[in-house]
Amino acid sequence: MRLGQQMKLSPRVIQSMEILQMPLADLEQRIEEELEGNMALELVEHVADKVANKDETDRPDRELTITDKGNAQDDFARLDSYQADQPEAADNSFDGPNRANLEPGSSARISAGERDGKMDAMAAAPARQASVSEQLRDQWALTEMDTELRSLGAYLISFIDEDGYLRTPLEDIARQAPEPLADSVGGRDDLLKQLPWVLEEAQLVLEPTGVGARDARECLLLQLDAVQQDPDFNEDQATDDAIEAARWLVADHLDDLMNNRLPKIAEATTLTMEEIKTGVQLLRRLSLAPGKRLAPDRSEPIIPDAIVEYEEDNDRYVAYLNDRNLMNLRINREYSEMVRTRELDKQGRDFVRKNLSNAQWLVDAIGQRRDTLLRVIHAVLDAQRDYFDYGPESLKPLPMTQVADQLGIHVATVSRAVADKYLQTPRGVVPLRRFFTGGTQNDAGDDVSWAAIKAAMQDVVETENKAKPLSDEAIVRELKKRGIEIARRTVAKYRDQLGIPAARIRKTF
Repeated sequence: MRLGQQMKLSPRVIQSMEILQMPLADLEQRIEEELEGNMALELVEHVADKVANKDETDRPDRELTITDKGNAQDDFARLDSYQADQPEAADNSFDGPNRANLEPGSSARISAGERDGKMDAMAAAPARQASVSEQLRDQWALTEMDTELRSLGAYLISFIDEDGYLRTPLEDIARQAPEPLADSVGGRDDLLKQLPWVLEEAQLVLEPTGVGARDARECLLLQLDAVQQDPDFNEDQATDDAIEAARWLVADHLDDLMNNRLPKIAEATTLTMEEIKTGVQLLRRLSLAPGKRLAPDRSEPIIPDAIVEYEEDNDRYVAYLNDRNLMNLRINREYSEMVRTRELDKQGRDFVRKNLSNAQWLVDAIGQRRDTLLRVIHAVLDAQRDYFDYGPESLKPLPMTQVADQLGIHVATVSRAVADKYLQTPRGVVPLRRFFTGGTQNDAGDDVSWAAIKAAMQDVVETENKAKPLSDEAIVRELKKRGIEIARRTVAKYRDQLGIPAARIRKTF
């Protein structure tokens, strides 16, 4: 046995850091969970107007401290339940007096006959979207064929991926088939013989056209067949010559087409450049991922955590938190008085006291998040004024250590404060982290961030002559004219990060 000391973050500090790092949507969900599990919390009216929020930003910054009182073992257990994403984050179990008897009448959230807003929201939530495989199996179930072949087709469809492709070889599909399925069609050899026919049938009946293709070439050819044969599919009434040109490009020259080597295709075929461009124009209306039409990617809406506006009278930018819809919490006064009376036994008072402690803990953590986030945003507004005035190309280098030293907080606190946070600005919704970047100096000796250099490079590419696109070396020279000097390999790296293809791919004929 030996005596020693060990540094360890208290659960209150850990939870405070977690809440600071949460974006607005996650914080609202955490508050919902707390309201469900903690009777000592209650809602106050939402802030009615934006001016009230602005007034809060003008208050002098106060030092925020987190006290650690009470049973630390209970706190750690409660923190573990948070990290496991359990709705009952706080340990509110109580085997003594009935909890309903502890609810003061004036603070009851749901009275008799009153609708539960949370349950209504859950009931109105959209159902889970069926996957690509599920939707294709539903389509296949409506086809008219033998039961054995229908089962074989359903098994084959299970190998189609989210893009709509069947990338697994038919031999592997036959080898992995369950024994009952193989026996139902006469064995694995017979199953392998029937798979191509079943696949062809599936490609004909399944929608959208192109689903079940084994590669990009087959996917495009299936869609071209539909364009030519189905008047309803051919909405643009593509001419037969354009369809034949597109089919020729896909069948024999897809690699040259993907690399924009159109002159090479013209030399190898009897097609003129105008006919090739007509075929390419038709191909651009087709899809290389038909499965995405069944289950398109859902992009989550971005909720800005703060709003930045320009005050013309004072010639300054001001920020206020976008917490108008964020539930405002407070401690229930009646519960606070209840623990001081003798109406409850010791077990009941301990139960209420624990809920009060947890409630105060959460309220303090949310207050600290608001103050810290506002202080960081104000520092950003001061340091990046040129960005808001002139645009992304005026973004300056701003290391997090600089803001941390300015505010007197740890750099990890700044990192958590900007994580997954967004600002609604006069120049659009931008991530808060974008304002923190390294950089270099231009020819005039001014600091220029790497993000500003990327924006300048993007502008150079967008304004180039597409018939003679700029090479990486030419982009270096154009940037140098703007006072930005970087190496060619840096241009290639940034071009890749921005999703800008090489010059030969950008060229138009």
